[in-house]
Amino acid sequence: MKIIGLTGGIGSGKTTVANFFKECGIPVYNADLEAKKIVYHPDTKQQIIDLLGNHAFIEDTYNTAYVAEQVFKNASLLQKLNAIIHPAVAQDFEKWVQQQKAPYVLKEAAILFESGGYKQCDHIILVIASQKIRTQRVIERDQISEQEVHLRMKSQWDDEQKKQGADYIIYNDTTLKDLKNTVFLLHKKLSNTIL
Repeated sequence: MKIIGLTGGIGSGKTTVANFFKECGIPVYNADLEAKKIVYHPDTKQQIIDLLGNHAFIEDTYNTAYVAEQVFKNASLLQKLNAIIHPAVAQDFEKWVQQQKAPYVLKEAAILFESGGYKQCDHIILVIASQKIRTQRVIERDQISEQEVHLRMKSQWDDEQKKQGADYIIYNDTTLKDLKNTVFLLHKKLSNTIL
């Protein structure tokens, strides 16, 4: 089974693209969502507490705001946190792939390149949108300040870096209808290439 990586900077529209692939019958593994579940695995949880202290969890709930505040201003802490979470996600993804029956699957991850997750993929799709559009989307979606959005953006590779490793690029600065058409055409192309 072929594994197609799907990535793009925060607010680029990766998840919207992933949902259009789902409409085509393609299974999608959302690494970011799965990571949010994996932090609750006892071993992973303890490692995060050892790294960031008891404030990382409040009454058994992952304290996303606190963790983000700690790691997005400290590259070393972010790297250490990623070293805990990413191997666990990679293992979970491998198990998930074994259960799929489609001609190919998508692995959606914001930091596919940064985490090394791209190494599990046969092809990479990169979703791109202008920084202005991305910033606006994230402010509306996450109810955070422009400064916080830019801090998160700085922790990710920029589009120029990602383009070097991408096989397909989807520009998401227009309408949803255009985006959907682009995804359907790419799905057709991938299906023909793979089958």
